[in-house]
Amino acid sequence: MHLGITPTCWTNDDFPLIGKDIPMEQCLSEIALAGFEGCSIGHTFTTDVDALIAAMHLRGLSVSEPWVSTYFTVPDGSARTARDLLRVLEFLEQFNTGDPPVPTRTIGVAEFGRSVHLQALSLRGNKPEFTDGQWADLCEGLNKIGEITASQGFSLAYHPHMGTGVQTEQDVDRLMRGTDPRHVHLLPDTGHLTWAGADPAQIIDRHRDRVAHVHLKNVRGGVRADRTLADGSFREYIEAGIFTVPGDSDGDVDFDTVLKTLRPGESYRGWLVVEAEQDPRSGYPPLYYARTAHTYLTRALG
Repeated sequence: MHLGITPTCWTNDDFPLIGKDIPMEQCLSEIALAGFEGCSIGHTFTTDVDALIAAMHLRGLSVSEPWVSTYFTVPDGSARTARDLLRVLEFLEQFNTGDPPVPTRTIGVAEFGRSVHLQALSLRGNKPEFTDGQWADLCEGLNKIGEITASQGFSLAYHPHMGTGVQTEQDVDRLMRGTDPRHVHLLPDTGHLTWAGADPAQIIDRHRDRVAHVHLKNVRGGVRADRTLADGSFREYIEAGIFTVPGDSDGDVDFDTVLKTLRPGESYRGWLVVEAEQDPRSGYPPLYYARTAHTYLTRALG
């Protein structure tokens, strides 16, 4: 079991202006200083693989999970998804050849076809609802790239996400029923699931055999209940501070129960990755929150 964190505490991949002044070197150094073993690849990181490997190895960091956005529910989306997956597999071959402290074994995915999370639209009133045909296309597409991923020695793990067609408990259950358990796994994100009204511990328990990777993200209940944000977009909620880290008293997610259900080190042996899409300019210093999360998790995990 390994502890990681995403660069979204420093910079935001969905909304690149958030944290745009924070360089890769600061982000990686603070991740290491906070005690984490790895991170995902942020949009501000260098695209020179050799330079990235050198920068991460210098700080003793590994890649916790690369990412592929899928587009199986929109015309011509399968070809784009396949190209992006091949690029990630090529990157991983280079990165893992560099003998990282923890070799990468999981690729995270989410279906962003018909997503509204990047648009200035109300999340409440505009959730995408897939037709039966679109569900079939999504499941078939995930099965195909999951088989390719498995053939290269990696696991494909699906991440439910607010503003997409797979965000609720019912959506997750349907996706798990419709995909091949040998090739499509689950990446439960405690923040997105909680915000969508689900109980992440129950989902983890129900799909225990499919969980290959975990994002530990907290939700500020006060922001979620803020009536001035009732028709807010994903960006407006992010800027208001909807997400925070495990161990922050402002958050509502019951991580003690999540970890008890997950049983890290026993039934679950993958990465535990902290994530909190916060704006550093709004009073959320990344290093403080990273250390808060690491302190909580090391204590909770014994």
